[in-house]
Amino acid sequence: MTQNLKSSDISVGQTLPERPIPVTSSLVTCAALATRDFEKVHHDKAFAQASGMPDVYMNILTSQGLTESYLRDWVGNDAVFRKLSVRLGAPNIPGTTMTMSGEVKSVDGNTVEVEVVGQNDKWGMHVKALATLELAS
Repeated sequence: MTQNLKSSDISVGQTLPERPIPVTSSLVTCAALATRDFEKVHHDKAFAQASGMPDVYMNILTSQGLTESYLRDWVGNDAVFRKLSVRLGAPNIPGTTMTMSGEVKSVDGNTVEVEVVGQNDKWGMHVKALATLELAS
């Protein structure tokens, strides 16, 4: 169980523990279907290859969900997401590993702003996010 952090536990510049996430065909396909994203490039390898990609690739809702999970595991279940801005870069394809990392950008009372980056080991930055979290009092 994750401990709920307090603002006194967090400081500007603090780095979050890295988390490697193996990108598998099952992760890409099942997560796309679970988010009701039926675009063939997320679950049909031949279709993805015909569009110029080497394999199926992760959808934005999966990237956002993995970002939220990464932050939630760090800060605890009592924090409230007030804002999450997500930007995509390079695609995540099966056979790669995306490593999530983060850095605290600001702490103001119980409000914390954290930048998260997910880098894959083939093409670099897959997702970059800025989250504003409100910690429990």
